[in-house]
Amino acid sequence: MTVRPIIAFPDQRLRQTATPVTLFDDQLRTLAADLLDTLRAAPGIGITGPHIGVLQRIVVLDLPDASGPQTYVNPEIIHMSSEKIRHEEGSISMQGVAGMVERSAKIRLRYQDLAGQEQTEEAEGLRAVCHQHEIDQLNGIFWIQKLSPLRRNRLVTQYEKQKRFRKE
Repeated sequence: MTVRPIIAFPDQRLRQTATPVTLFDDQLRTLAADLLDTLRAAPGIGITGPHIGVLQRIVVLDLPDASGPQTYVNPEIIHMSSEKIRHEEGSISMQGVAGMVERSAKIRLRYQDLAGQEQTEEAEGLRAVCHQHEIDQLNGIFWIQKLSPLRRNRLVTQYEKQKRFRKE
């Protein structure tokens, strides 16, 4: 399909809450295909509508250990384990920097597929981390907000230096 431009940090659209998808049509399937193409071109393992400026609740994951990419429409976490894990996270909207984030080790997710059918999924490890990360993004929570102010400021400074260096 199409590789779309990725919204870069600190664009305020990354802080907006995405709206639920209500039409399960060809436009939605095209959006999902565009998200996958954009994700692979970035490269990355997860992307949301807001990453490309489309404020709809859609996520595409393309994890290395999965049998293929998966699309989640209107995802919501319905259970989170009290057990926590720390995992290094980053964003296709903030390439070149990463930080350790603590999240629930296991989750249960409810979502719709591209046909509008409700599904549930149990996830743990990297898949659970990715779901939490991308659903935060749908809720207008950019991943660095999960870091301490000191760590967040260091990453933003590092990112800004990299951006300046790339322009020179």
